[in-house]
Amino acid sequence: MPSATLPRFDLKGWDREDIAHPYPVYRRYRESAPVHRGASGAGGPETFYVFSYDEVVRVLSSTRFGRDARVASGDADAVPVPVPAEYRALRAVVENWLVFLDPPRHTELRSLLASEFSPSVVAGLRPRIARIAHELLERLAPHRAPDLVEGFAAPFPVLVISELLGIPREHHAWLRENAVALQEASTTRSRGGTGGYPGAEAAAREFAGYFRREVRARRGDDRGDLLTLLVRARDGGAPLTVDGIVGTCVHLLTAGHETTTNFLAKAVLALRARPHLLDELRTAPELPPGTVEELLRHDPPVQAVTRWAYDDTRVGDHEVARGSRVVALLGSANRDPARFPRPDVLDVRRPADRHLGFGLGIHYCLGATLARAEAEIGLKALLNGLPWLGEGGQQVDYADDMVFHGPTRLVLTPPGAPSPLP
Repeated sequence: MPSATLPRFDLKGWDREDIAHPYPVYRRYRESAPVHRGASGAGGPETFYVFSYDEVVRVLSSTRFGRDARVASGDADAVPVPVPAEYRALRAVVENWLVFLDPPRHTELRSLLASEFSPSVVAGLRPRIARIAHELLERLAPHRAPDLVEGFAAPFPVLVISELLGIPREHHAWLRENAVALQEASTTRSRGGTGGYPGAEAAAREFAGYFRREVRARRGDDRGDLLTLLVRARDGGAPLTVDGIVGTCVHLLTAGHETTTNFLAKAVLALRARPHLLDELRTAPELPPGTVEELLRHDPPVQAVTRWAYDDTRVGDHEVARGSRVVALLGSANRDPARFPRPDVLDVRRPADRHLGFGLGIHYCLGATLARAEAEIGLKALLNGLPWLGEGGQQVDYADDMVFHGPTRLVLTPPGAPSPLP
């Protein structure tokens, strides 16, 4: 993006260098226009981008902003989620995601799920999470130039959430493939055209058929997994439809795997750029308590979240009309020097003072406790299991996505091994 001026900001169309390291771009806007009226498509809503920590906190915690475009616009026929109307299966899945719901549906569903992501439940999962990490490292070891995303960071969270949902191991590769296809419909990846929508629509149909069959199989059965819990809650009178169960399962699978995958890949890149810190963390019996939190603050896997203005209000120096789209830049807020001293420095002993890597407010990440456990166990397994992790060469390709942000490919070449072909 141009540096001499401040053009209309957009999350689409970034060059490769800025995608890999967006923080200088954020800093230019945060210093000159911490709330910025951005580019809006023809006939689209007015859009504001929020870069400063305090204003991002206000947007995420205020009831003046929500997730439903229909409420914001006052138009019952408005598109409820950012999916074109012709992709009916995809819309049916996505509009039941917890992240797109407002109270009371959001409150009811979150309350139902919360017990399964409690610290005590996650503590009981830790040995299984560690076993999954160990098995993946054993498969990765024989490769001369392993792709850390394909071989570890991507399958690791899929395997974990699949165990929680009660999905058989033989279906895991298929689930990962469809989860990736679904993510290609991200608004920043699609660039306003059809983009990955056709593939995401096909994946949504596959997911809907699969989870509907799983719902039927669990009626009258008690397998002790999260999917069974949802089915039993519905059969017991909870305000939950089959479509709601399907959407919830797909949401947990896709959101949970994409964020942890990005975290692990970016954490490895950050530590490879800081070999002294990498060596310190490797030799420590356990990761210092603030390690995961600081890595999340420094380079979060989710860079931006969208809200809609439910009332006429003011954000920064701007009057924001009801119906406007407001995009909170979590990655920028986490580097705001007004909140975090020396924000560009990665300091694992920094106090974990309310970074926004997991969001804030009623949409604070439901699976944050599980995500922290995956991040801690997965990162320590890589540090212990790959003694050359900080050495040799690397090839990195980032997804063309400024929301779910991270490498799609991270090929590591151990010292002395021939470099792989690009």
